[in-house]
Amino acid sequence: MGYGPDTLYTRWASRSLQLWQGLFTATGQPLFINTGVLWLGTTTDSYTSQMAAGLTAEGIAHEKLSAQEIAKRFPQIGLDGVSYGVFEPHSGVLLARRSVQAVLDDAIRLGVQYVIDAVAPQVRGSAHLDLLQTRNGDNLSANTFIFACGAWLPSLFPEILRDRIFPTRQEVFFFGPPAGSTRYKSPAMPVWLHHEDEMYGLPDIENRGIKIASDRRGEPVDPETNNRIVGERGVQQMRTYVGRRFPQLQGSPLLETRVCQYENTSNGDFLIDRHPEIDNIWLVGGGSGHGFKHGPAVGDYVAGSVLGTAQPEKRFSLERKLAAKQREIY
Repeated sequence: MGYGPDTLYTRWASRSLQLWQGLFTATGQPLFINTGVLWLGTTTDSYTSQMAAGLTAEGIAHEKLSAQEIAKRFPQIGLDGVSYGVFEPHSGVLLARRSVQAVLDDAIRLGVQYVIDAVAPQVRGSAHLDLLQTRNGDNLSANTFIFACGAWLPSLFPEILRDRIFPTRQEVFFFGPPAGSTRYKSPAMPVWLHHEDEMYGLPDIENRGIKIASDRRGEPVDPETNNRIVGERGVQQMRTYVGRRFPQLQGSPLLETRVCQYENTSNGDFLIDRHPEIDNIWLVGGGSGHGFKHGPAVGDYVAGSVLGTAQPEKRFSLERKLAAKQREIY
């Protein structure tokens, strides 16, 4: 749960963290771990340098660390290619799977009906949708339908989103720390990110090992057929990187792997807009790897948009989503 150089998303991340913590307090589930977040920067890294200015503008606590200060405070991190760092002491890790379950349980407690089902791709034919038929044959009626389907959103609305949202395959790795060592656990080790390497990692949480993954766009995938087993090439590339960034972990056992999915828009912004032809359908997507942490603020904005009380953000509109892929991620 870290911030970035864009002031809007910094504001949303701060607001989301407050709302997440409010939920965790109300439900008695401490699912946020205050590890701190360390951004590793270089002299040519404008993203990280701009981020410090954005944090200052929004009043987010942070400190700039020299490479020497990073080495003293976090000696387990190799500093090859690192000139300085920006450390956010109050940021950290949301336990995603359990947090989603907490949201679901609280929603059901408040009267939400939760159903596991699937719907067919949506096609044109009417300017207003009265009924939505599921693959199990049920009919759902509502005044407004909101589709927030992650990597599946383009396949549900292929005519308008196939060339605007791009699902990709992202491999994630967990490496075992040295036996008996606590230096790779919080608070000895923070969450870290290196924007120019496009890599990030988490400390050893719940004894699963050190999580390391690449934020580069992976291969395009169909979420219905995506193979969730990591490839040997990815394993070897990550082992090489681990040896560079965490020299003491070279040769460490690979404890676990995952394949997740990003769904980036062309410019990295969320898509939150009304369907261009069906007036009571809203499309919510483009979360890449960051949609989850922003979830509470996104939910507030979507609710306000549907109810007509939110100030529209043009950057979230469908018309701003182009077919040309760019790298910016917020």
